Amino acid sequence: MENYLYQEECSKIIKACFEVQNNLGHGFLEAVYQEALMHEFNLSEIPFEKEKRLDVYYKQIKLNKYYIADFICNDKIILEIKALDAIHDDHISQVLNYLKATNFKLGLIINFGTPKVQIKRVIR
Repeated sequence: MENYLYQEECSKIIKACFEVQNNLGHGFLEAVYQEALMHEFNLSEIPFEKEKRLDVYYKQIKLNKYYIADFICNDKIILEIKALDAIHDDHISQVLNYLKATNFKLGLIINFGTPKVQIKRVIR
């Protein structure tokens, strides 16, 4: 099996996402999946911060504008939760901006809006 960035941490996160999908199915609002995932992260002992503010800097000056990530897991992986028909390019751009703002290397887009959960790795 090929190794990839934060493989062990991602495996635990993905397993938690599958558990939420298996219990709720699709069709709920994003906020429902986010709350369920928070509980699953606690049960799975996955360290996380919910709705983490991500400051943006320009030439070492903190701007008034900022992003809010749905989750930061293990202090290094950004999670963006969706409940839509598909993951689109603008969602990837959103996570790339989060990665740039934080200097993190990996983000996961988790889409619960389809019959089978969709997971997209975004690497910077």
